[in-house]
Amino acid sequence: MTEKIDPNLVLTALRGATTSKGNTDCFIKDAVIELIQELITRNDLKQENIISITFTVTRDLTTCFPASIARKHFNFDKVALLDCQQMFVPNDIKFCIRLLALVYLESGKKSVHPYLNESSTLRPDR
Repeated sequence: MTEKIDPNLVLTALRGATTSKGNTDCFIKDAVIELIQELITRNDLKQENIISITFTVTRDLTTCFPASIARKHFNFDKVALLDCQQMFVPNDIKFCIRLLALVYLESGKKSVHPYLNESSTLRPDR
């Protein structure tokens, strides 16, 4: 990002996760849109303050790219997006989509990390 940043904003890393109902384009799209919408809403984010989002998916999700869904649905033309496969761990949650977002939040604002659907068991403290 090359433009001048508001001095009242702080670079912040936000985490979140959700689960898809299955390995279909439609289920994954619904899960990604819900997760990003919750990230934006819960943190009162403006699109211009989202720098990047890295998505990871469990190896049972293979039909589409979360980053492509985010780019198209939210018009994230200036947001750096990346997809990766989550490290395989036996007994991990099935159909899990995780994200790490770098964003600018207002100074002093508490970060909210959305863990939705079955992923809420990953971080019951959130």
